[in-house]
Amino acid sequence: MKNLNRRHFLRSSVLTASALCLPAHAWQRVLGANDDIRVAVVGFNGQGKSHIKSIRDSKGARIVALCDADSKVLANGQEEFAKLGQSVATYQDIRKLLENKDIDAISTATPNHWHALASIWACQAGKDVYVEKPVSHNVWEGRKIVEAARKYGRIVQTGTQCRSNAGMQEMMKFIHDGKLGKVKIARGLCYKRRASIGKTSGPQPVPASVDYDLWVGPAPKDPLRRARLHYDWHWVWPTGNGDLGNQGIHQMDLARWALQVDSVSPKVFSLGGRFGYEDDGTTPNTLAVFHDYGHAMLIFEVRGLPASSDAKAMDKYRGADIGLVVDCEQGSMVITSYSKGTAFDKEGNVIKAFDGGGSHHGNFFKAVRSRNHKDLNADILEGHLSSALCHTGNISYQVGALKSRDEIAGMISDMPEAMETCMRAEEHLAANGVDLEKSKPTMGMFLAMDPKTERFVNNDQANALLSRPYRAPFVVPEKV
Repeated sequence: MKNLNRRHFLRSSVLTASALCLPAHAWQRVLGANDDIRVAVVGFNGQGKSHIKSIRDSKGARIVALCDADSKVLANGQEEFAKLGQSVATYQDIRKLLENKDIDAISTATPNHWHALASIWACQAGKDVYVEKPVSHNVWEGRKIVEAARKYGRIVQTGTQCRSNAGMQEMMKFIHDGKLGKVKIARGLCYKRRASIGKTSGPQPVPASVDYDLWVGPAPKDPLRRARLHYDWHWVWPTGNGDLGNQGIHQMDLARWALQVDSVSPKVFSLGGRFGYEDDGTTPNTLAVFHDYGHAMLIFEVRGLPASSDAKAMDKYRGADIGLVVDCEQGSMVITSYSKGTAFDKEGNVIKAFDGGGSHHGNFFKAVRSRNHKDLNADILEGHLSSALCHTGNISYQVGALKSRDEIAGMISDMPEAMETCMRAEEHLAANGVDLEKSKPTMGMFLAMDPKTERFVNNDQANALLSRPYRAPFVVPEKV
């Protein structure tokens, strides 16, 4: 679909303005016991396929529409439903989808830069929302989703599905009940192989099936400067947040959950770089982030290179590569998957093992029926706060500067946890043939933040990255 013409734009504007004047109950369909929740899946070239499966596995919900900016993806999705004898409406433009009053909720897995706007527009149109992680591309727009959800009385679930796993819930209760004593450090781990995305010599053609204007949406409409449009958007700043905001958001959320903190951290810094290859990616493939809450530390590690240059496997930290290690006064909890973990005493003896699954979409649909956002296991506020911790860690890196190993050591010499983390990271990079004397890391800026205002203290450069300029008409509104 090409750019909207003037008549359609004016019509859409009138519809949006009219919707804003309606009370929330005016949009809400009262669901009977036998009524299905009618769902549209928005963006399903990747994680959205998992949404489709999960919704199909949920009782009392059915998919009635699909939306994707790629017409090829859209046609393939419609064909898959037709094979099952099911008919679905299809849309390239989410704005047209949201005009459909026969849709109760959307489940969206678009690229990160679309999460906030899709969610806010859906709330304004009277739809409930299941939005993938991270819920936002930046801190400011994440808070705007929370405001929209509350203003319009919508149910908005974050796609951090660990929150609905019985095993994870038991582990967190075990920690919160003090069975291991006071928490000292929650360390999130994202050791996940990320190979080079290649180096292009100039602008690349956009796939003919993609409406690039719609795909770009709120982001700058720059020429495509990577070989693959899909998925590799994770590794460039205009659309992605690196692995900290991709895989890492799951473990960041678990770390914040373990610490029982309900705000962004008052102090943060990070350091790392994109090592081992030169490609079109701009986000770091190696990063350490340190959030200081005063009473406890939240440390996060990203590694995209393997254990060594001749290995396929990834490193592990105390048995975990994609997980969480919570160190407490009387022991530790090591979480090694979305649902499995083990509690150890101070001598390393096993206290208890945990496991158990759950349905995150099922929890969402339960809350859609009850109309109580407190029934959600991952309400949008939880998603915003955890996503914001990823964003502030990235911001420290983005406003940082290249430093030598000795300069960095001097800056963190009085921080034993940071020193230990950096020494292990240096050993890992050396095993991959990375010489930090030649490839200097970026030392992120030490940032102080006011958790109430969610703004950095006396730092205009960092504050400028809390939001972004938006491209009309794909603008996240100041007043939702």
